[in-house]
Amino acid sequence: MTYPPPSGGWNDPAWSGQQSSPPADPALPVSGQPIPTQPTGPDPYAPADPYAGGDPYAGMKQAPGQPAPAAYPPPGYPGYPGYGYAQPPKTNGMAIAALVLALVGIGSCITAPVGAILGHVAQKQIRQTGEGGEGMAKAAIIVGWILTGLLVLVILFYVAIIVFAITQAETSSTSY
Repeated sequence: MTYPPPSGGWNDPAWSGQQSSPPADPALPVSGQPIPTQPTGPDPYAPADPYAGGDPYAGMKQAPGQPAPAAYPPPGYPGYPGYGYAQPPKTNGMAIAALVLALVGIGSCITAPVGAILGHVAQKQIRQTGEGGEGMAKAAIIVGWILTGLLVLVILFYVAIIVFAITQAETSSTSY
């Protein structure tokens, strides 16, 4: 079978109208001869193996009084967990309650300090138990103390207005 000459205006001598065969490789069998089944020598493509002779630690001895090294467990050994996603840690319930109370404090202003205090307690529990919810506890502390500070400022403002109104009433009543 002949192939058309390549495009591009250049002439390939290997495709001059006849199919030429590649040069013969002496390592390859000629067609019609049986393929040898036994290797004739070392594989030139095999990587060099420094441990080809066996176990490199075979000559070493166990130190006296030391336990024998443990063998690797077989696949599917029940002591080792399989692949998969790790379970997220359980969220601390007090952190949830602290955040809820701190956020409810936006409207009521009374539960905000309770939420902040519960946030501190929840953070201590989270450090001891390793549970999740540290961000919720921190948010409860921040929101709770900010709202508590605003509540104190509002109370001081009202007290100042009342004191001002009382002093204005006393001065206006004595000036008649």
